[in-house]
Amino acid sequence: MKLRRPALSNELLLFVLTCILCVVGILFVFESSVAEAYTSFGNQFYYVKEQAISFAIGLMGLVVGTLIPTSFWKKISPLMYVLSIVLLILVFIPGIGFEVNGARRWIAFAGFSFQPVEIVKFAMIIFFANWMERHQKLPPFLFLTGIPVALLFLQPDMGSSLIVISIAFGLYFLAGAPVKTFLLTGAAGVALLSLLILVSPYRLKRLTTFLDPESDPLGASFHIRQIVIALGNGGIIGQGIGNSRQKFSYIPEASTDSIFSIVAEEVGFIGSVVIIALFGLFLKFVHNICRKTPHGSYDHLLSHGILIWLGMQIVLNLSAVVALVPLTGVPLPFFSFGGTSLVMVLSVVGILIGIGRKYPSTQS
Repeated sequence: MKLRRPALSNELLLFVLTCILCVVGILFVFESSVAEAYTSFGNQFYYVKEQAISFAIGLMGLVVGTLIPTSFWKKISPLMYVLSIVLLILVFIPGIGFEVNGARRWIAFAGFSFQPVEIVKFAMIIFFANWMERHQKLPPFLFLTGIPVALLFLQPDMGSSLIVISIAFGLYFLAGAPVKTFLLTGAAGVALLSLLILVSPYRLKRLTTFLDPESDPLGASFHIRQIVIALGNGGIIGQGIGNSRQKFSYIPEASTDSIFSIVAEEVGFIGSVVIIALFGLFLKFVHNICRKTPHGSYDHLLSHGILIWLGMQIVLNLSAVVALVPLTGVPLPFFSFGGTSLVMVLSVVGILIGIGRKYPSTQS
């Protein structure tokens, strides 16, 4: 009798694909940052070394995430929510928070710097998964959501605000909130966001340059125009790895928020489609884990919250790069340079793998 080889588990495939995306991401961090690293630090390998260190730390976070039971995150979720609010306040304290490119999104501590918003996203997920498992009261929900969102708007960081709002409202809907209430609050939220954009010169400029890129080609529209040039240079098969021209100080933040434009320039349309397909497959594996959890349980809300977080970041970043939405400053998971983001994303992948192992029978 011929024995059937056991199928690879969804969790193992998720781990392998995560590592592949990280390695490819590190390659393109190097490709996109060579000029900037040499100009700023006199070392063309500076950014890629930092990203590789973050990858190593993130892998440790991934392993720890698989081992810690989700009941631990549930227990400390109120404390994590309060801590996240404190961190968002600290970015405005001189000597602790500091400004980069006109935004106060960073905290310096003991020689290290990090973006607290990445911790905030995780804290919002574990807190609301716990809170909404028991009830979906609208007034406290709006209050608890509004505090971090208001602080993010003050930084200003509209991209992260959209992620946090998506997490909160996504979990609110999944927890069983009335559809009518969900739609009404969603519509009110869109109206409020539109008003905040219109009354803010900074955000309004972002919107007008998106609608009319030719309005200020050497000023506010410079960034998006250079991204479009990079996409055009890539064509069908790309310029080849290492042959990007736009990375030489033409595209601002080429190794962070705009890194996919460098990717597209070097690997072209075909290579870009392959990478986007890998992201789609990654989200599919995450969704498979979400489907295994009991509906309405803490694990169900926790895993879906992570799916919303990562899915929204991927969609927002790629949409901004191809000019479908205004530039938001949201990093591309696994690819954008940034230690805080990479470590947190790898850690939550570990939590997902742990959840998947907890429910071994697949429903996918």
